[in-house]
Amino acid sequence: MSVPKVLILRAPGINRDRDAALACQLAGGAPERIHINRLATGAVRLADYAMLVIPGGFSYGDHLGAGKLLAVDLIHRLGEPLQRFIADGRPVIGICNGFQVLVKAGVLPGLHPPSTDPAVAPRVTLTDNESARFECRWVRLAPVAGSRCRFLEGIERPIETPVAHGEGRLTVDHPATLETLRARGLVALRYVGEDGAPAGYPANPNGSLDAIAGICNPQGNVLGLMPHPENAVLPQQHPRWSREPPRAEGDGLIIFRNAVRYAAAL
Repeated sequence: MSVPKVLILRAPGINRDRDAALACQLAGGAPERIHINRLATGAVRLADYAMLVIPGGFSYGDHLGAGKLLAVDLIHRLGEPLQRFIADGRPVIGICNGFQVLVKAGVLPGLHPPSTDPAVAPRVTLTDNESARFECRWVRLAPVAGSRCRFLEGIERPIETPVAHGEGRLTVDHPATLETLRARGLVALRYVGEDGAPAGYPANPNGSLDAIAGICNPQGNVLGLMPHPENAVLPQQHPRWSREPPRAEGDGLIIFRNAVRYAAAL
């Protein structure tokens, strides 16, 4: 089985690309950090890669809204290659700002064709934290039973990863949209408390609807999440690593390992 090439997307303001590359490397992939302009000009082809990661940061300074300008880039400069990439079943992970990008590009939750047309009302969006402040700390996440996401296999207990965002509250246009997300298995991850049950603030750092931390597309190969699993891949990254029994690896690595394994099997 060949080592899958992973494209780590770079753009002005993205600052977690090296973290994402390390996570993919530890998971068995061959990451390359590629600037979006190289894709847009054709110097690099998205089709030559087996997996795509859109990392966190503040793309284009979050002007016009978190992730909005990079979302426009994706649709208008990479629209057809990206849609083919997803339709082929290749894995895509958007983390924090990358999640915002996928949502605002209309790629997630994937209920309709991608669009940044202001006349097309979004079904789902990510907006200001309910606390009205930047939230930066570790949280617990649990996979949702029945989720279509292909990257959550083998997660048998809540995992711990950090969050760092000011606009991570998932909301929907109508209660029926939430029911659709649930019914179609598109809710992938929830914030949970120490008892493993969906939680409110502060365990849910942004007040996200239904404690949703991540969603996927109907095909299950696109995952967007606000927490940062790429910053929870080494045991020493955990704030209690020296006060608890030794961990073999960070909790977040399993998501990348699953995604890389899935990419390699295509």
